[in-house]
Amino acid sequence: MENLPCQGCHGLCCGPVPVTAQELRMIRKKVRQMPAKARQELREQRRFPGTCIFFDQEKDKCGIHSARPSICRAFGHFGNLICFRKPEAAKPEHWSAKEAPAGILSVDFTWADFQ
Repeated sequence: MENLPCQGCHGLCCGPVPVTAQELRMIRKKVRQMPAKARQELREQRRFPGTCIFFDQEKDKCGIHSARPSICRAFGHFGNLICFRKPEAAKPEHWSAKEAPAGILSVDFTWADFQ
């Protein structure tokens, strides 16, 4: 897949983020593996309302990139998830989740759920 120009967007396209139960398990594992200081710094960052709790504003990138949910992996590459900075990267097909979401990051799941 083609890389997107994500630097400089400050996570504005990162939300709302529906997650499945399996993705939650992967994210919890990733968060537990983070050094305590890094986890605390990420947790305490101020974010734009509605953006993902794991977007790292200071580094301008996903703080859990290797464990990011499927919708994040699909973003920018499908007709219903177009990146406004690189719309040509999207295929005309539409993306849909293979499983029903367990909830939405920043709404149903907050940092308290990943302690």
